[in-house]
This record gives sequence, C-alpha cells and structure tokens, in this order.
Amino acid sequence: MSTQEGKYNVKAVSNMLGIQPGTLRAWERRYQIIAPPRNEAGHRLYTEEQVQILKWLVDKVNQGFTISQAVSLLEQRPAEVRMQAEDHITTLRERLLQALLSFEEWKAHELLNEAFSLYTVDKVALDLLSPLLVRIGDLWGNGKITSAHEHFASAFLRSRLGMAFSMLPVHRLLPKTISVCGPNEWHELGLLIFTLYLRRKGYETIYLGATIDHHDLLIVINEVKPCYIFLSCTLQQNVQATLKLVDQLKQTYPAIRIGIGGRAFDEVDEQMKSKYGDHLLGQSKEQWDEWLKSNEKYLSKREKTM
Repeated sequence: MSTQEGKYNVKAVSNMLGIQPGTLRAWERRYQIIAPPRNEAGHRLYTEEQVQILKWLVDKVNQGFTISQAVSLLEQRPAEVRMQAEDHITTLRERLLQALLSFEEWKAHELLNEAFSLYTVDKVALDLLSPLLVRIGDLWGNGKITSAHEHFASAFLRSRLGMAFSMLPVHRLLPKTISVCGPNEWHELGLLIFTLYLRRKGYETIYLGATIDHHDLLIVINEVKPCYIFLSCTLQQNVQATLKLVDQLKQTYPAIRIGIGGRAFDEVDEQMKSKYGDHLLGQSKEQWDEWLKSNEKYLSKREKTM
C-alpha cells in the first residue's frame, strides 16, 4: 500500500482511466494490486502512485494483455511503473515548453490541465514547473529565446500558479507567513512555487511578490504579525542587499523566523553558510520540510517559555 495521501475518489479515477468503477473494485478484490486508503466517511481515495499503477495496467490491457497477465508483468517490473510516471512528467514538461515557446496558449492550458488532473499541486509545481522555469531562464540567459518568449511563458505560468494558489485551503491554526522577493528582484515565479508549497501544507500565507518598498513591507509585517518571513533572490548582484534586509529584519523582529532561498543561494561559500546557514531553505521539498520542522520546534519552545 502506498504511503502517499489519498486524493482521487473512484469516480475521478474511473473518468481519468476510462474504466468502470465496478471494474476497479473487481481488480482490487481479485488481484489485491492496490489498497486505497479511506477517508473518514469510508470512501476510497486513490493516491497518485496508485493511479499511475492502474494507468499502467489499463495500457497493458489495451495492448491485448488480459488483466491477469498485466498484473503478473506488474509484479515482475514494479520499478518500470514508477519510471513511467517520471517519464510522463518529463514528457509533459517538454511538451509544455514547446507550446509556450510557440505561443500556443490553448495547448499549454490543456497540458497543465492534464498535469493537475493526475498529480497534486505541489508535484506539478516542484517536479514539472520549477525545472521548466529554470530551463526557460537558461534559454533566455544564453540568448536562445527572445525576451518576448520569456515574458509570455512567465506571464502564463504566473497566471496558472496564481489560480492554483487561490484554490488551496488554509488552516487558520497554523502560523502566518509572508513571502516576498528580495530588494531589486523581479523574478518571482520561484517564490510563488515555494508559497504554493506552504499553502499546500495549510499555512496562512501572504504572498507579496516583487517590487515591495521596504517601508511598505514593515507596515505589512506589523499588521499581519507573521511567525515566518520568506525572501527570494535569483540574481547574484542582489544577494548582499537581500542579506542586509535579513539582518535588519532580525534586529527589528527577533521573534520572527526568516527563510531565504532562490537560485542565487544554490551555491554558498562557507562564510555565508556559517552566518546565514539557519536561514537557508535549500532547494528541494525535503529540505523545505526539514527547515520548517526544525523552526516549528523552535517556535513551540519559545511559546512555552513566554
């Protein structure tokens, strides 16, 4: 059984794969290939991994195998199924890139709709869109695409990520956070992806984006009273200004935990790591999880001593 969180009910999986709910239940009972977790109401909720397993089986049946033969193949090659899921993400990413660079907005919407129908928001954001943004930035930086291509792609992705962000629920009991670009930073999509990750975890997150005046930021902080502030920096020339802002915020708001991330911090020297290591978020979801976990423990201890 998968350890992932269940997401899709029987009807949704049936529609995605083009097979009847009764067939799904029969496969589960007879072959015990998957065991979907159930929600509080007792309804099956399939995980992404389980949907990919079922998709693999359906593809084999459509190729002429019986379901029993397909299950036997699955038991012999479980790694192949996982690899196909990753291949699917890679294929979607390449097709989406080509659609954006060809200004085919309708096709880009279709591809992202497909991705969001099969995978969770954070998987789409982190595994599909985040590498895509890096790729687009590199193509533009190396002069292989025009600024028009980069602006079109960025505007499209910003719009879709914003829609996804607004649809995610908030748990009001979790700490409030503020996400904002560092001084002179205009590249906000990486920060938006990180903020999507926070909202997916249920945090009440205020997303400010780019070009926020320092005085205005302080006004928002005083009004929102967040437990966390997250700063993003993508350009090396803005690193020192971003770190200066971190120092100022630490001095003014010593109780607030500050995290910094972005491409400019992908590689840091030992001096910077020594001084700002506790603030560095890292580059992966696993590193973000660990950073939040360690800082939640800090906040919990601080509240108990107050």
